[in-house]
Amino acid sequence: MNKDNIIKLLETIIHPAKDKDIVSLGMVEDVDISADKIKFKLIFPGRDPLSESLKKRCEDLIQSNYPDYKVSILEMIREKKQNKALMVEESFEAISGVGKIIAVASGKGGVGKSTVAVNLAVTLAQMGYKVGLADADVYGPSVAKMTDTEGSVPEVIMKDGGSENGGTDLIVPIERYGVKWMSIGYFARPEQALIWRGPMACNALKQMILQVEWGELDFLLLDLPPGTGDIHIALVHDIPLAGAIIVSTPQAVALADVEKGVNLFRNKNVNKPIFGLIENMSWFTPEELPDNKYYIFGKGGGEKMANKYQIPLLGQIPIVQGIMEGGDSGLPAVLTQPQVREAFENIAHKLGL
Repeated sequence: MNKDNIIKLLETIIHPAKDKDIVSLGMVEDVDISADKIKFKLIFPGRDPLSESLKKRCEDLIQSNYPDYKVSILEMIREKKQNKALMVEESFEAISGVGKIIAVASGKGGVGKSTVAVNLAVTLAQMGYKVGLADADVYGPSVAKMTDTEGSVPEVIMKDGGSENGGTDLIVPIERYGVKWMSIGYFARPEQALIWRGPMACNALKQMILQVEWGELDFLLLDLPPGTGDIHIALVHDIPLAGAIIVSTPQAVALADVEKGVNLFRNKNVNKPIFGLIENMSWFTPEELPDNKYYIFGKGGGEKMANKYQIPLLGQIPIVQGIMEGGDSGLPAVLTQPQVREAFENIAHKLGL
């Protein structure tokens, strides 16, 4: 075992966004082998949302081939110095053609926020708008699954010679159902857990929004992770949001967390408008009893919360088996279920879009 063996192994690891191996990209430096340790530097030309994923793949590959050795990888970012004002201008170049950026948020998980975001995006596209959606849930991305785009790998276009030559690398979103989709799920295996600290996740997310070739859009929806943590704070400060939509279910425990979401966007340091509340899973209507409504999770909770905070109740989405099946199959329910499509069209109209 020698240095060449290690390099040959690393040549099998392809950077998904650049479609080249990490050795050819000049990312591997200073390979060193001692009695019981293999170490090297993994160099990135800038902040890369895939850095942790690539590092882990390197560790696993070498460890599986040389189990008697410890693997030590020093991850480094080697950025070229640029004028700060120019960097800010370039950062927002990708979203310069976007009309409104709207966050879809929820106080807690399990309320169907991503399902609502995906179906709303497809509904807007069906109404003739140009729409994109960025899956901002970096720890649990689900948009690829819900849109039948799992396994897709976005292309990267290089402007002005690319980032290695002082230019810009832009990711091309995946298009399906008339919507442009972007998700960290396109760059990580479905079973892979992304073990990222807050700042790393925030940087990855901003790249998923600001380094994407969105083109001309009327609306860009951001499917936020549940809660009110670091990612939300970073987004509202660094992304020019037009406002937010809050998703909840009628349950008291879910509505209690809605208050946290409302207070986040109304905080004086954030101060972003809330376009309204969407109540998901409002009632269940069996196919054989179309006139019956069963309020499994309670009734009227969304309306009470909307009145309390003086925000519009944009709509109530019933529990329909087709919504669940559509999410699993990758075919959004608004394309196949008239009842669901009507509910989302009403929501779009109430948004005043």
